[in-house]
Formats: sequence, structure tokens, C-alpha cells
Amino acid sequence: MTVRTDDLRIAAVRELVAPQSLLGQLPADEAALATVGRARREIHRVLHGADDRLLAVVGPCSIHDYAAAVAYAHRLLGEARRLQGELLVVMRVYFEKPRTTVGWKGFVNDPHLDGSFAINEGLSLARKLLLELNGIGMPCGTEFLDLLTPQYLSDLIAWGAIGARTTESQTHRQLASGLSCPVGFKNGTDGSVRVAVDALRAAAAPHAFIGITKTGQAAIFETSGNEDCHLILRGGRAPNYDAASVDAAARELAAAGLAPHLMVDFSHANSAKQYQRQLAVAADVAGQLAGGEERIVGAMVESHLHPGRQDLVSGTPLAYGVSITDACLGWEDTVRLLDTLAGGVRNRRLVRAE
Repeated sequence: MTVRTDDLRIAAVRELVAPQSLLGQLPADEAALATVGRARREIHRVLHGADDRLLAVVGPCSIHDYAAAVAYAHRLLGEARRLQGELLVVMRVYFEKPRTTVGWKGFVNDPHLDGSFAINEGLSLARKLLLELNGIGMPCGTEFLDLLTPQYLSDLIAWGAIGARTTESQTHRQLASGLSCPVGFKNGTDGSVRVAVDALRAAAAPHAFIGITKTGQAAIFETSGNEDCHLILRGGRAPNYDAASVDAAARELAAAGLAPHLMVDFSHANSAKQYQRQLAVAADVAGQLAGGEERIVGAMVESHLHPGRQDLVSGTPLAYGVSITDACLGWEDTVRLLDTLAGGVRNRRLVRAE
């Protein structure tokens, strides 16, 4: 009798479309590539102090409705152009959601929101959305969670994030070392900045690791390291957006030989998961900027067409433009917040000119 030892808990295996096949079906056009390339260059300049604008990554906690995402992008693009002298705006276009236990894992994993896990369709819809947004001139940022999805989408991403739950993951640090876009690492869920500092040092170094090529072939990738990685303060057991926390984080970065530049996430633990408190966080950060603080180079905001959040319940219609994951600011408050940040940047310039 042969003892079976493999795939004992695998219920099914379905074929995954090869990255090359999807990229062939939905190729990046010149307009989309121009948006991505320009945004990456501008973000690089902000991160390295050559551009004094504030990088603002703004948008829904997660994408679940294609049409609502496009509508939001058109509104955000208008604000990005209005405030382009002070802010470099990138839209949050998050397709993958880490879960503490179980739940909806994002647009790529379950685009129909019904547990059908049409992942091939999710990848196709995600790429189509990125093409459309970049095509109108709206650069996109996303969180890299699954290690395979970058082969399908990363050519259309201007800025990426590694979340608090995966900052300590060696495989995600290796991934970041080879990505073509700037990448922000969040501090740990407990508030530890040290794990993110370690991640930045690791991602800046060369690595060799196993992955899949565009053709779907397993391969060994060798990277040269990513010079555009940076810290994102997202809070932990306590908020860490205040001046003392920013100073402590910047000193820790400098002690590790890293540029003391960082981004502040206005949501998550920094807002105690109370979405409206993002306005108070923005006011505090804008005040720091107005006082001459140059180490804060970016901000992250969770925002949607309408405020709050809603539960995903089978058989119950969803309200349009309302998040189904973390609660988000509504559009009117988003505009107010962006104006607050732009004012902080303008005042920082006045301080510098004195």
C-alpha cells in the first residue's frame, strides 16, 4: 500500500493565467507608461529631497467597485492638478487585503464579492483598471501582498507599500529590492519602527530568490536593491504621527545610515481606526510642516466618494462609493484635508525662505 503524503488538504487546483498572456491581452499603452514613468521620477525626487512637495497617497482602503474607482479617480485627478504646486498625488488602488483571521481578501482574489474566487478575472479587471486610471493621468499606488501579483500589475504601479503585517517578512523585503517603483514599509503593528528600519536596509541590498517569470516559469531572480524605499508611520499601541514620534523615527533612521525621510499614514492606529480623526492627524502634520519640518515627505489617507464603511452581506445591495473594508473619509472632507496639507507645504516654504 502506497502512503499518500502530498496535497492532503488541497481541495482543488485551477490553472492560473500566465503573466505574459495577460500582459499580451491588456498591454500598457504609451499614455499609461508615461504616467507611471513620470510619477516614479517625481516620487524619487521627493524622497531624496530634490522636490519639496508632499507625496500624498489618497484613496479607498480597498477597491471593490470598478466604476466607483474610476469616478473617484476623475475627482482626485482634478484636485491633484489644482494642488500640483504643493502636493504630488497618487491614488490608492489596493487590490489585496491582509486579514487578521478570515474575510474578503480583495478584488484580485474575489472580484465578484461572492466567494467564487475568480482570480484570473480579478487579475484581468485589476490590470484593466490600472490601465484606465494611468491613461487619464492618475498615477496609482498599491500594497504588494501576494508575491506573484507584481508580475501581472507592477508595470502600472507608481508607488508600492509593504504592510505592517508583512514588513518583517524576508520574502517581501526581497520582493521590494527588485521592484521598479518606490516602496514604503510600514512600522510593525505594535508600533515598532525597528522592524521597518531593518526592512529598509534589507530592501536596499541585492538579493537572490525564487519566483515566476512573465511566462509562468519558475526562476531565480537576482536584484540590485531598491534605493527608493522609505518608512511609513502608521501607529501601533499608540499613535506616532506627532512631532516627538517623527523625531524619534527620523533619528532611528539616521542611526541606521538611512535618509531620515518618512511618510505618515493618517489612518489605522494613528486615527485609532476612527476615520474622521484623519482630519485631526492632517492638521497636526500640516502644523509640523508649517513649522519647517522637512523629514515628513509623504502622507497616506483613506478616502472614498462617501464616508464610513459597510458590511459585505450576501443578498444585500451595497451602497455606491462606500468602503467595505476600513472606514474612509468622504469626498468633501478629503478636499478639506488636501487643502490643509497644501497649506502646510506653502508655510514650510515661507519658513525656509526666511
